Amino acid sequence: MTELKLRLQEGDTETVVSVDQDVFTIGRLPECHLYLPFGGVSRNHAKIVQTADGVWTIEDMGSKNGTQVNERILTRPQQLHNGDVVWLGNVSLLVLIVDEAAQQLMTQQEINRDNAEQKTILRNVKQLQQQWIQADGKDGELSNKDKTIARLKDLVDIAKNLCAATSIEAIFSQVQEVVFRYLDSIDRLALLIDVSSCGHLELINAATRNASQQLSLPADGSWISRSICQKVFDEKVVIQSADTHKDDRFSGEHSVLVKGIRSVMAVPLWDENKVVGVLYADAHLSSYHWANEGEEELSFFSALANLVASSVQRWLLLEKLKNEEVIRHRLERYHSPAVVHQQLISVGRLPDGRLPPAESEISILFADLVGFTAISERVTPTAIAELLNNLFEEMLQEVFAYGGTLDKYIGDCIMAFFGAPEPQPDHAHRATAAAKGMLTRLERLNMNGFWQEPLQLRIAINSGKAVVGDVGSSQRVEYTALGATINLAARMEAVCPPGECVISEVTYKMLAEPSDFQEMGSYSFKGINRLIKVYQTTMHQ
Repeated sequence: MTELKLRLQEGDTETVVSVDQDVFTIGRLPECHLYLPFGGVSRNHAKIVQTADGVWTIEDMGSKNGTQVNERILTRPQQLHNGDVVWLGNVSLLVLIVDEAAQQLMTQQEINRDNAEQKTILRNVKQLQQQWIQADGKDGELSNKDKTIARLKDLVDIAKNLCAATSIEAIFSQVQEVVFRYLDSIDRLALLIDVSSCGHLELINAATRNASQQLSLPADGSWISRSICQKVFDEKVVIQSADTHKDDRFSGEHSVLVKGIRSVMAVPLWDENKVVGVLYADAHLSSYHWANEGEEELSFFSALANLVASSVQRWLLLEKLKNEEVIRHRLERYHSPAVVHQQLISVGRLPDGRLPPAESEISILFADLVGFTAISERVTPTAIAELLNNLFEEMLQEVFAYGGTLDKYIGDCIMAFFGAPEPQPDHAHRATAAAKGMLTRLERLNMNGFWQEPLQLRIAINSGKAVVGDVGSSQRVEYTALGATINLAARMEAVCPPGECVISEVTYKMLAEPSDFQEMGSYSFKGINRLIKVYQTTMHQ
């Protein structure tokens, strides 16, 4: 006669329930033989039946979340065997089937398992680097030398495959295949990387041994023991616990206790100079065999992590270079070459590669082509585009020569500013020097027949506070300056004589040598409730 028992884990407490009925019901109703008042368990969830010939079977009773045996959903009654794991929602039951002759043996096995469950390994990672390769030989197995050679060949093959991986997805795919092939005890695997080099581990990818369970794996990584991963990352140690529920260090771990994690392995990804992440694996059942093989499996996991670290380092470098190239192209549209490198360093520290809006003291410059509308009426759109491209190319050289930043082109108008993103205490001088350079350059171009008729610019400059930075949506971002200082400069352009530059009183007072400008008068501008004193150029070379 066989006896069936169910071992239930509730937090830190284990309960063994004897199935003492031929029809044994399990569910959330108090009338059930096994009362499980837990979320995910239906009122009448499942029943266990003993047939006339002594065989135990389990059947789902139409529960909402289904019944699983060894992670396979029940669709019809299934025979139970010793060691099966039954899942009802988030509750697991270990099946123990014994007869009287085997009872004494099972008791001794449980004692051995209890000893194994409490086995936790915490080692310095360097101590394990060669252990898996230099394995101890056993009777009937390969010799030490043969096993070492075989494992070295395995590592070489793994290293080749990792080197061929060009994306983080491909790297993880290789790791996933190797781990699930070599480590039978592992159910779930995760790769966490310190992408921004600030000590914050991000979940990059994860997988389950059973592909059907992949969709149920929380994408936010809530199932991972973050404290274990952080300890591994910070202290460069490897951790393996055969039963986290019996380890006091994990008693406060919500993810460990609530999610049903029983065994855990975590190792750092490092190259002896820098830790770049953590390779993490766990299982729902206690890994009793770790009592004998734990250090060997952990050593292999650590050796694999060393190989993965090099691939991850290479991926991080490529991602950084690609990101910097994108940022460089964007910055070169706005900034002079002299400040692009410095900005790359600053922007590279930002997670999204953006320059956040910040208040700055700047001088804003608007340069408008005189008579553009009339010119547009006389020539083709293609000729107009060619004219503006050539003109902007020439004028922008003067802006960049004085460390200015291009904000944007507005039709035939150039909008640029000085004093940001790098602070420039002499931004007013730089702006007026660039304006005079633009006027002088255009005179020289006219003398050389730049266009079929002489061209003229109107330039207006104002100084003051403005908000400068990246503004826009996730689809499009524009580096720009905003505020009342910009609005006034745009209004002032309307009173500027052709071929001249006008500046505000604020800009005038900031110039060390303002002799190139004379007072033009006080003007009223739309949206500004005061008169603005304006100065204009007296000469330009």
